[in-house]
Amino acid sequence: MATMPRSGSGELSVHDDPAALSALTRRLRRAGRTVVLVPTMGALHAGHRALIQAAQATPGASTVVSIFLNPRQFTSQRDFDRYPRRLDADLAMCRAEGVELVFAPSVETMYPPGFATTVTPGALGAELEGTSRPGHFTGVLTVVAALFGIISPDRAFLGEKDYQQLVLIQRMVADLHLGVQVVGVPTVRDADGLALSSRNVHLNAAERRAAATLPAALSAGAQAGVHGPDAVLAAASGVLAAQGALALDYLALRDPALGSPPRRGPARLLLAATVGTTRLIDNVGLHLGIPEVVPDVAPEVKGRGGL
Repeated sequence: MATMPRSGSGELSVHDDPAALSALTRRLRRAGRTVVLVPTMGALHAGHRALIQAAQATPGASTVVSIFLNPRQFTSQRDFDRYPRRLDADLAMCRAEGVELVFAPSVETMYPPGFATTVTPGALGAELEGTSRPGHFTGVLTVVAALFGIISPDRAFLGEKDYQQLVLIQRMVADLHLGVQVVGVPTVRDADGLALSSRNVHLNAAERRAAATLPAALSAGAQAGVHGPDAVLAAASGVLAAQGALALDYLALRDPALGSPPRRGPARLLLAATVGTTRLIDNVGLHLGIPEVVPDVAPEVKGRGGL
């Protein structure tokens, strides 16, 4: 049986048995610890490090990093086969960040013979990424629901780069009353603005320069937000159209919950494009219209008219 890590010890233990890990996280909660989860597919980079650091900042946190390359969320066997696998380096990062627990199960452990239950994402799961990758979000939600069931985290930390995934997981938690606080962590970017992704390793130098057009387009769109939705899409489209080395999949403006875009107020601009043989996604939050300025109220008149 695994021993309970000491708070703040920085000692890493790696688990592959769901029942043993579940028993351990229950003991941690009984001891007053807050169990936090960072779900990953491995090939950890600085973006994952930011997730781990955000999780570790939770008072009384016992952080679990799951490392599981989930075949059910890939729509292409080729994409699954070429996904980088670097478990030793992943464990080294977790150790350096003081992570106590890593859950690294096999495919057979997560999907044993007879496994038949899936979580369907609803209409949003068939839009945006779901249009190009049918079944992708069913695979994502199913494995995340399984991880939540095994670990029973108080909080889970996910990156905003996969914004549609974040929204769908938050919706699943609310709809199914799973009792997990799902926290979005801002996207981490390289110096050229490109969002960090495990897929970036597949870009050659020329493709990397072309890929930098994606964050440039998002930035142009966000800066045009004051002029309304049409201006946002026009500005972003203009930047993308000038780069002939990428194939745009979609460029979409939505509200923060990924419903129809508002005419003014908070919104999200999302895009996906293929550069060479590598498909990349990115997004940015923005504000449509001129933000309303609420006039300050002199202290002596605040609260007048109340009971």
